[in-house]
Amino acid sequence: MTGPAALERLQAAERRLQAAQLASDVAVLDELIDERLIFTGPDGRLYGKEDDLRLHRSGAQTMTAVQEEDLRCLVDGRTGVTWFVGRLAGTFNGADFEARMRYTRTWIFDDASGWRLVAGHASVI
Repeated sequence: MTGPAALERLQAAERRLQAAQLASDVAVLDELIDERLIFTGPDGRLYGKEDDLRLHRSGAQTMTAVQEEDLRCLVDGRTGVTWFVGRLAGTFNGADFEARMRYTRTWIFDDASGWRLVAGHASVI
């Protein structure tokens, strides 16, 4: 998968992920996140897919804003990388938060599932 169409599909997957996070749409998150996900949180700890889904299912994390400021994408074959900068707001374990964040996400593509998130890293900026 190469060219402008591949970039557009990756960008659409990234924005679909953002919308699912905002809505705590666990079904869409489950579809977009690969079982092998390893995510480095802003606290430096490693998390997996079930950790992320559990936060949304339980209501321990709710998003009230995901405002994209910049999104860059790279596709090389069946691997894609997205770099997101934006403002997030919501609650985490009962405490309100608001932060400007950078996410670097690595995606893999397969014909049956499309783009799926396999690795990520988040930093407060």
